[in-house]
Amino acid sequence: MRVPFLDLVAQQAEIADEVLPVWQAQFTSAAFVGGAEVAAFEREYAAYIGTKHCVGVANGTDAVELALRAVGVRPGDEVIIPVNTFIATAEAATRLGAIPVFVDVDEQYLLIDPAAVAAAVTTRTRAIVPVHLYGQTAPMEELIPIANRHGLAMVEDAAQSQGATSTLGRAGSLGRVAATSFYPGKNLGAAGDAGAVLTDDPAVAEFVRNFGAHGSSVKYVHDRAGVNSRLDAVQAAVLRAKLRRLDRWNAARRAAAARYAQMLADVSGVRVPASRPGNEDVWHLYVVQVAERDRVLAELGDAGVGAAIHYPTPLHLTAAYAGLGYQEGQFPVAEAAAQRILSLPMYPHLTMEQQRFVVDSLERTNVPERGMAPSQLVREAL
Repeated sequence: MRVPFLDLVAQQAEIADEVLPVWQAQFTSAAFVGGAEVAAFEREYAAYIGTKHCVGVANGTDAVELALRAVGVRPGDEVIIPVNTFIATAEAATRLGAIPVFVDVDEQYLLIDPAAVAAAVTTRTRAIVPVHLYGQTAPMEELIPIANRHGLAMVEDAAQSQGATSTLGRAGSLGRVAATSFYPGKNLGAAGDAGAVLTDDPAVAEFVRNFGAHGSSVKYVHDRAGVNSRLDAVQAAVLRAKLRRLDRWNAARRAAAARYAQMLADVSGVRVPASRPGNEDVWHLYVVQVAERDRVLAELGDAGVGAAIHYPTPLHLTAAYAGLGYQEGQFPVAEAAAQRILSLPMYPHLTMEQQRFVVDSLERTNVPERGMAPSQLVREAL
């Protein structure tokens, strides 16, 4: 048996009969940019998340950048970002000339640490970008008061959390504005790059739509120098079909996560992930922690298990952000976790048989360090 990290073929096969006729009509009419399909998806996704507006854009990185621009982030402003995230979150700030200010994550969930956020606020801080990482919502109930106290914009990075909820509501509807990615591997994924900005603020929505269309709301009338970032109609067709299945697919992910937790309960040296109280996790990723992670990852690959790492290097230690002056050891929780995190296969069509193979393979490769009992190994490593 071989178990892929992600099975997009099964997803596409499930929607093919629905999407191919729409694509055929689009090719016949040559309606590729904007149009009814894009407008319909924007309405449907806004309704699903619980916001008044959704503006489709070209990709998730653009979505974060346009959201930051829309709330007034300008060159030289500081934007607080968790150090444990994909680089796109920070790139979005960098591209508009803002300064990413990295903060550590909490030890249990690896989500942005509210205490670290509060300590990082300065007179130059303009926005906080909590990342709803791995499929669960960041601690917004603690972050929102910090933002309100300092007059900061809350810009959610909801790229990994389509459908996730917290005690405050659905991820993507909790800040002034939210950005999401529909990269194919996301819970709601297109057949290529795509993204969206969500908000209740009509001025924010109008700015994003205008800026993403070369600063134009009327053809050849340009209010500002913008960019070209629009959702393609062919991607909207895929997203509409998948959106209709998203709740069912997320439920399948939750069931798979529950099976993993049960199967891994007696496997020594493996720390399984947990969800924050009040969160309904959509399990974009199933991230365990193990010692000797790189060896375990290689041996899993040899055994036919497509595991991965999200993310191997905290952002402050990447060459891209070396110029910010951060040092190794400055964010100890994220740095320690980066040596241990391991993402196991997770997707809606994952079967119990496949999961049993993954867990059996992990148990064979994850040999506790010599001289250490399994329980001691977990305590020492964490």
